[in-house]
Amino acid sequence: MNFNIELEKRLSEIEEILKDYLPKEEGYYKKLMEAMNYSILAGGKRIRPMLMLETFRLFEGRDINILHPFMAAIEMIHTYSLVHDDLPAMDNDEYRRGRKTTHIVYGEAMAILAGDGLLTLAFETAAKAFNMVDDTLEEAHIIYKRIIRALQILSSKAGIHGMIGGQVIDIESEGHPISKDRLDIMYLLKTGALIEASMMIGGVIAGAGDDEIRTIESIASDIGLAFQIRDDILDVTGDDKILGKPVHSDEKNDKSTYIAIMDIEQAIKEVSSVTDRARKAYESLPYKNEYLESLIIKLMNRDK
Repeated sequence: MNFNIELEKRLSEIEEILKDYLPKEEGYYKKLMEAMNYSILAGGKRIRPMLMLETFRLFEGRDINILHPFMAAIEMIHTYSLVHDDLPAMDNDEYRRGRKTTHIVYGEAMAILAGDGLLTLAFETAAKAFNMVDDTLEEAHIIYKRIIRALQILSSKAGIHGMIGGQVIDIESEGHPISKDRLDIMYLLKTGALIEASMMIGGVIAGAGDDEIRTIESIASDIGLAFQIRDDILDVTGDDKILGKPVHSDEKNDKSTYIAIMDIEQAIKEVSSVTDRARKAYESLPYKNEYLESLIIKLMNRDK
């Protein structure tokens, strides 16, 4: 398997799915849709819908059309969080993914509304999965239950006890010493929650069992933690042209990071430890997906 070729195939597939669910730029409030589309079409790795898709394939899911609305929805939620995160009241960043952030291009008020619009549209989009079910199928009621469970996971992981809770810890920790335990919880919520949602939804829609979903949640949690620690490392060692955003922004914003509580070598060891734990959990599953396994390792050891 050539990973880079497979990656391009999947990115192209995901981009087409996203375009199917984006709002049309028309009407008296089309500027809102323009700002929403500007935000979500700014590029990016599309990690969350890709992990959702590959977990679905890991568990040999059949009706992929039911998954598509959730793939679009998770990217909308992730994008809304970035739009709001970049605002002056939060991180006050001017560049994201190599181009100007939404509030710089459209103004703060429109950026807030674009974020709100993406979050609301995400759940409107996810609910379209119900329309994909063939009511004549004998197992239709089972598929409906899977969709309901997937919606519960999506709302929970994106909410106050998930991503938003992590953002709150982040804001309240600025300028204050923070313990490693508190930092880990912040990362597990702020970054890990949506990755957990992605992989869990992929498994649920495919029909994975409860024990398998718990294992997937554990793996996803470790992916999120390792990903965020790598982000801390790259903020110090990376190149802003490669990253698509300014380096040293964490220091500028007085953010709590792994580099603030330990040196880079220790942080790298933490990534290695978390990666090993995730790999062992993955190997315990009875199913295998070569591309997913490679993707997980690359995400945890990324350089951009």
